[in-house]
Amino acid sequence: MGMIGPYSIGFLLAQQPTLGYRSVKIILKDGLTFKDLNKNEKLDPYEDWRLSPEARVQDLISQMTIEEKVGFMLISTTRMAGDNAFQQGGPRTQITSGFNEEDLVQPNNMFTRKPLTVPMMSAAGTTKGVKEFHLRHFILRANPPAKTIAEWANLLQDLCESTRLGIPAIVASNPRNHITIDAAIGLSVGTTAFSKWPGELGLAAMHDLKLTREFAEIARQEWTAVGLRKGYMYMADLATEPRWQRIEGTFGEDADWSAAMIGEIVKGFQGAHLSPSSVAMTTKHFPGGGPQEKGLDSHFDWGKYAHYPGGMFEYHLKPFKAAIEAGTSAIMPYYSSPKGKGFEEVGFSYNKAIIQDLLRKKLGFKGIVNSDTGPIEMMPWGVEQLTLAQRYQKALEAGVDLFSGTADPTILKDVVKQGLVSETRINESVARLLTEKFALGLFENPYVDPEKAQTTVGSTAFQEKAELALRKSIVLLKNDSKILPLAPKTKVYFETHYDNGRVANPITVYKPTSHHPSLEFVTTKEEADVVVLWLVPSAGGLFASADKPIELGLSKNKIDISRVNETLKSKPTVLAINFSSPWVLDELNSEAAKTIIATFGTTTDALLDIISGKFNPTGKLPFTIPASQQAVEQNKSDVPGMLEPKGYSLFKFGDGLSYH
Repeated sequence: MGMIGPYSIGFLLAQQPTLGYRSVKIILKDGLTFKDLNKNEKLDPYEDWRLSPEARVQDLISQMTIEEKVGFMLISTTRMAGDNAFQQGGPRTQITSGFNEEDLVQPNNMFTRKPLTVPMMSAAGTTKGVKEFHLRHFILRANPPAKTIAEWANLLQDLCESTRLGIPAIVASNPRNHITIDAAIGLSVGTTAFSKWPGELGLAAMHDLKLTREFAEIARQEWTAVGLRKGYMYMADLATEPRWQRIEGTFGEDADWSAAMIGEIVKGFQGAHLSPSSVAMTTKHFPGGGPQEKGLDSHFDWGKYAHYPGGMFEYHLKPFKAAIEAGTSAIMPYYSSPKGKGFEEVGFSYNKAIIQDLLRKKLGFKGIVNSDTGPIEMMPWGVEQLTLAQRYQKALEAGVDLFSGTADPTILKDVVKQGLVSETRINESVARLLTEKFALGLFENPYVDPEKAQTTVGSTAFQEKAELALRKSIVLLKNDSKILPLAPKTKVYFETHYDNGRVANPITVYKPTSHHPSLEFVTTKEEADVVVLWLVPSAGGLFASADKPIELGLSKNKIDISRVNETLKSKPTVLAINFSSPWVLDELNSEAAKTIIATFGTTTDALLDIISGKFNPTGKLPFTIPASQQAVEQNKSDVPGMLEPKGYSLFKFGDGLSYH
């Protein structure tokens, strides 16, 4: 791979960018170097990094065919040889999480069963997409080692460089840095080589905006090192409907706190503005996916409605306003159709009042509108009667720039050829998409160093900072008997309860390590002074849901409540519960459950540091925990739990104790 770096002449040092190239020739002009991307042996304006992005965009658009333009407006999942993202037993068909003795609540993502050692692109997939369909936007859902991702990304960019105009690709991903339960396709990639931080709810529970920014800056360095330059994240949705199964990916129920979190996240990943060191953010799901009717998700026909029984539509916009103010590169509308708000009852990607009037005009967003995956073919709520061409037409008129979930631009091209949409309208979207690429520096150097990727991703220094976050994310809810922190030499029996659907016995007994010498671990409850139970309820994963609301009681979510209550009565017990949803705790023996800890995706060592007093708990609840299933069923989906009527909550947003 060729590489031309900055010149040593002073005034040129700040101007000449590093050029990365494989096959194109280099043009020398005015003592500076440029890439001849279209192979015509002259410097075109779009190849001239001295010009403004606007000038470069307009020149490149003038050279693109309609086939190249419509291909540029699609983003789809790309494949790597050996990944099994869509095979039976992959993340869509079963829960992708599992425990081991060291890191509880850490997913055993199905992509990692056979780590790849050689990067490849499918000739019938990515190569055809680039050369025949003119695709330049891809979603990587596979989960190989960092070096493999980097080598694969370089192969992809080499392929793109060899095409007529040499337009580079941009590769997006869902979150890769969190300990999470539901790692289904589109939600999270699960356990990866990247530094491991709390789940998004756990980041919010830290109540530490400085550390939140540090997380985003560290993740940005890891992502850019492997060639991932676009994030399908983060969720600005609010956890106001406790039965919605995507709460785990939110920053909680409070709009102001979520807005503050989103602001730090966007600034940490992107910087003050998009640059060659940025990861472009795609904030989702506008105008807020939290207030789903009965919590049913709009991936499914039975969950297609968002509603606002509490009249709090504007409340859900606050985090998106913060994302826009921070400069988020893209915003993703949800599949949902608004019910009872005076809007046209069509999915948000088809909703002109939502995208054009609200997002563009009222909120002033000038970036990319990226549809969620599959609104044209799979989730066309409210426009089912329209043809595919008419759906594209309506979505384009509403303001969508980038269509996710399809790799074949044939129908979109026909929409233009038939005159349903003007090429001028297509040019508007292509201009936004190209502007992002120019700002990210991809036209100058889309390549990465695989060796550097291997040493950067998941580095010791990055993980040390993440270890602090894992501890700060833990919330002490109840310490009535004052047994915490445990006294030195306390005999502890520690077991976890997690039914991932793949093991015969969901109970795991903790095996002692040298990490916690102040405690003495025993192998039976009878020997113990104190029992630690870590419960990890699971509703079964988003894509295992059915056409009825989930129940939030522990026994309804794979917890043996009889065994738990028996333990609570028999021994002093520290009860830790992992909250991927606001679980209802009314089945617990309330008199015996005197010590309760909330986790949101963390590790065994972090939890034991809290229990032993090695780390003083400081976390605060990111959402309200309802008092009963009846309270859940009577909630107003758009209203945060802290504003629900008296009697709704067992623990409120912001609750959290410390030892001192």
